[in-house]
Parts: sequence; C-alpha cells; structure tokens
Amino acid sequence: MKVGVCGNHEYAEIEGLIEQLAVLGPERGMQLFSEPLLADLWPGTPPPGFDGVDLDVLLSFGGDGTLLRGARMLEGRGVPILGINLGKVGFLTSVSRNAMPAALDALVDGRYITEPRQALKAVIQDADGTSVPLDLALNDVVVHKGGVARVIRLDVEVQGESVGPYSADGIIVATPTGSTAYSLSAGGPIVVPGVHALILTPICAHTLAVRPLVFPGAWDVVIQPVDPEEDEVIVSVDGQVVTALRAGSRVRVRLAEAPVMLVRVGPEGYFQRMRQKLHWGDLTDRSPI
Repeated sequence: MKVGVCGNHEYAEIEGLIEQLAVLGPERGMQLFSEPLLADLWPGTPPPGFDGVDLDVLLSFGGDGTLLRGARMLEGRGVPILGINLGKVGFLTSVSRNAMPAALDALVDGRYITEPRQALKAVIQDADGTSVPLDLALNDVVVHKGGVARVIRLDVEVQGESVGPYSADGIIVATPTGSTAYSLSAGGPIVVPGVHALILTPICAHTLAVRPLVFPGAWDVVIQPVDPEEDEVIVSVDGQVVTALRAGSRVRVRLAEAPVMLVRVGPEGYFQRMRQKLHWGDLTDRSPI
C-alpha cells in the first residue's frame, strides 16, 4: 500500500506521530511518501515525495485546514484522504492522534469506507476575455473586500438568471461539506454531504430581504462587482488561497469534475460528529424543570 503524508508543523505532536508512523507503516507493509515540508521531521532519510505517485491513501496530520490543503495537492487524482486530527474541532479529520495505530490497521485490512465530497472549481474571467482557473475548493469560494472592511455591492447570477445585487461584506459559495464552515458562521444552513447542492450565503448582508440560497449542484454561479471599477476585491479558496480580482472581472464557480474522497474508519456517522464537534442539541447546561 502506497501511503502519502502531509502535515502542519505548527502542531507540537506531529514530530512524535511522524516518528511513530515511520515504524508502524513499514511493519504493516506500507510504502511511505512525504511532502517535502515534512522532511525535517522524519527519523533518518525522509521518504520520497508523492508527486506522480499512484497513492492508495493520503494521511493528513493536522486540523481541517491541513486536510483542505491535501485535497488541493491531490486535485483530480481520486486519492482517498484520512485526517489525523491534531486540532481542536476537526470536523473533517476523523481520527484522533491516539487512534492512529488502529486506523493504520483498518486501512491495511480494508475496514474503512470512502465518502465522495463535492468540490468547487472557480475561474476568474477578465474583461479582455482571458480566464484564470483557481485552485480546488472543498469547502467554499468567497468573494469579498480586501483592505479596509466595508460593504461591497455584488451582482449574482445563478444558472444564467440574475438573482440580483447583494449589498454585503461578501458572498460565500459553499459545498455541503463547507456548509459547516464559514457559511455556517455567516448564518447559512447545514446541508448534509451527499445532497447534490450548493449554498450561496451573504456575509453580513445590509438588508433583511437577503437570505442564504440552496440550489442544484449542477448549476453554476457568476459573481461580479456592481461597480466594474471596484478595487481591492479578492477571491479566497477554502480561506487559504487568495487572488485579487481585477477591475471588470468576474468569478464563475461550478462543481469540480471529480469529487474529493474522504476516508472514514469506525462506526461514527455524520450526525454523531455534529453532536460531538458542534455540540448540536447539547442541553447539559440546563437543569431539569
């Protein structure tokens, strides 16, 4: 089994887990590959990189942000990703640091499932007709104001029909996976992964007549400033990759051709994760009447 590894240096525990993996992986017949950023954490000679390697799985050590970065690294390759959670919430990273050995056993024995998750591809279309594709987004694509925080007016078109102008701090286009991320914080609905849909959520809309929209996943979205000369407008992908929007440009967002595959081990389901990670329906602070 060919196993790739990516991770986040900011977590103090990662070095010990990498050292543990360097022993446990080969013992289970795993051939390890690592992103170059982790080269200093491996004991002895680090494993080779996984560019061009036909991986069976990618292990992501960190929080949800690390897993999102791993998904971009593997864009279009269909490699399942298993997140080892070193962060606080870890809604996407399903395995705790202490459960890593058991998770490795499950991978080798085939005792796991893969969940296809819709992803997004955005393209910036400049006024001169040129198109600039952006990185893959598993959670969301956000159009908002850079620099000083202030309102921006944006025209939104869904499947060729004008939705109308939005006066807000920005607009989020989220997948069902991303519905529990930035979109949820901005007042958007939770949409269970597996529902073929996209969510359009305004950020701090400056009118009560604007609410989040849910529409078919096959539809595309076009967002552009009402004022073509609006400056300091930026597009962010999963909150990690930022691109400036030039005057007269617009952003087209649609589903990526291939989904991102997430690995799940154990019986934990989506709603159990909601209860654990988001404290959904938690009434423990209330005294019985």
